[in-house]
Amino acid sequence: MNRFKKLLVAITVLISTSVIAQDFQGIATYKSHRKVDIKLDSTQINSDMQKRMMDMMKKQFEKTYKLAFNKEESVFKEEEKLEAPQPQGGMVFVMAGSGGSDVLYRNTKEKRYTNQNESFSKLFLIQDELEDLEWELGSETKNIGDYTAYKAIYKREVEVRESGISVNGDKDLNEGEEAKPKMEEITITAWYTPQIPVSSGPRSYHGLPGLILEVTDGTETLMCTKVVLNPEKAIEIKEPTKGKKITQEKYDEIMEKKMKEMSERFRSNRDGRDGNSIEIRIGG
Repeated sequence: MNRFKKLLVAITVLISTSVIAQDFQGIATYKSHRKVDIKLDSTQINSDMQKRMMDMMKKQFEKTYKLAFNKEESVFKEEEKLEAPQPQGGMVFVMAGSGGSDVLYRNTKEKRYTNQNESFSKLFLIQDELEDLEWELGSETKNIGDYTAYKAIYKREVEVRESGISVNGDKDLNEGEEAKPKMEEITITAWYTPQIPVSSGPRSYHGLPGLILEVTDGTETLMCTKVVLNPEKAIEIKEPTKGKKITQEKYDEIMEKKMKEMSERFRSNRDGRDGNSIEIRIGG
């Protein structure tokens, strides 16, 4: 039965692909949502303050992205908007490794990508080969807007730390002790449509026989809210060129070093901060 279902999916993909013009381009809009699970000490932070913190964090992770694509190339970046004012009253958010110049260019024909990334006030140009994502195609479907989407999953191991969020820099660790990383298997679930036969999607997700309209890793969900095919004004897909050229492996090493330095700096300054201040670190 499983073989029959897979064969049915493959036939549907081929039919959908053949009836759509080969030369086309489009723009897909995505909204991001992230689950935030924080346990705070009620003796230190009252319920009103906790609610304010949760609301602020939720807004930090709700973003809009644009994916411009054609048959072979795509560019994914955050939609430009005015920066929100910095929170008052002692709350400080530190978003590690995030910047307003992030642009991800992908070329599926040449199996490579270029990621222009601003991290810690420095612009990097990460150039590397596309990862071969081992998707498992399923026969389950659902409607997303005007499109029929098929389910696909793949599992991967990621490195996670004991805690990525802290209040006032405190963790359940001894003084000077680092949170040890561990490997954890996560399942990526994607919904793609063969009606738009491009092997592309948001962030680093790609490799399916159709545009990815929705994807979640269990924590973050990216949902396509709008697709415009063959707009009247031609889309220009440009590969970014500015920044320090570097491989993904080297970039990851630099970020790991920076995060450790930042963690040590927070710990050393912890005793000197106002007791009423609240610091939330994301990604550290």
